[in-house]
Amino acid sequence: MALIEVKVPDIGDFKDVAVIELLVKPGDVIKADQSLVTVESDKASMEIPSSAAGTVKEILVRVGDKVSEGSALLVLEGQGESGNTAPPPASAAATAPAPATAPVAVAATPATPTQGPVASSYAGGSDLQCDLLVLGGGPGG
Repeated sequence: MALIEVKVPDIGDFKDVAVIELLVKPGDVIKADQSLVTVESDKASMEIPSSAAGTVKEILVRVGDKVSEGSALLVLEGQGESGNTAPPPASAAATAPAPATAPVAVAATPATPTQGPVASSYAGGSDLQCDLLVLGGGPGG
């Protein structure tokens, strides 16, 4: 299994933001886009997501550390390629029976016409009243 170094993605114009919370610990199994740490600038706090899935091997930052775009956060042991190769055989098996059922679905589709949504109408009255005052908004106005 490969070791993956997870880094801080593009977080905008923020430089040297403080890590205020660690959301994972070594040994945790995480998914891609799962929040790893919370950082806080003088304007906002945000959670930094993982760019990959795997098991946390080592955390490279501590609470109070300053990080910027590209700073290493932690090291993951990536999930093996065996997880990635399992779905294609399943999808290949699923596509084999599909041609046998496809002609039945094609034959049933033209027999039942579909009708779009019906628009409703409003027959009631309206008693809205509005007073409008426009003050000069342009040059000389």
